[in-house]
Amino acid sequence: MADETPQDPEREDTSETTQAPVAEAEATERERSEAKLSGKEERARRDHLAASQRPPRSAQERDAERRERRAKKAVARRRRREQEKTKRATLKKGIGTPPAPAKDTAPQMRTGTVVSAKPDKTITVRIDVARRHRKYEKIVRSTTKLHAHDETNDAHEGDIVRVSESRPLSRNKRWKLEEVLERAK
Repeated sequence: MADETPQDPEREDTSETTQAPVAEAEATERERSEAKLSGKEERARRDHLAASQRPPRSAQERDAERRERRAKKAVARRRRREQEKTKRATLKKGIGTPPAPAKDTAPQMRTGTVVSAKPDKTITVRIDVARRHRKYEKIVRSTTKLHAHDETNDAHEGDIVRVSESRPLSRNKRWKLEEVLERAK
């Protein structure tokens, strides 16, 4: 044990100097964490700090402050409601921006083949669609069946017909027969 080398005095100094930067690093870390607060968190922190620094208040003082805050909010509410009321009144009088005119849209038209004409005044029309796929550019074929109203039972199976969009006529019928383009052979 006597052979042990005595501790170097320079080493002791370095241990003391390493503690100082650690304390500085902790302080900068604390500052960084405070800087990361959002606006809402920062306001809450400030409000909490202000509340903790003011002297304690009695229940009557707190109640008076609460009543004052509520009175201010009530005044703001009344002002806002009055503004909305006048705005509604001006819109009724025709002052301000007029409503957009209704669009004159024609009903959709589809052309297809009659698949079934068995029900009375109803036909089932198959619409064949062939489109090019956007990405793969392959022709993709799809079919849609829809029920159409045929008032005079004019169309028969195999006919090519034109149907137009209409109001709902039954649970499934939202189309009506416009004309028979080609009769089945």
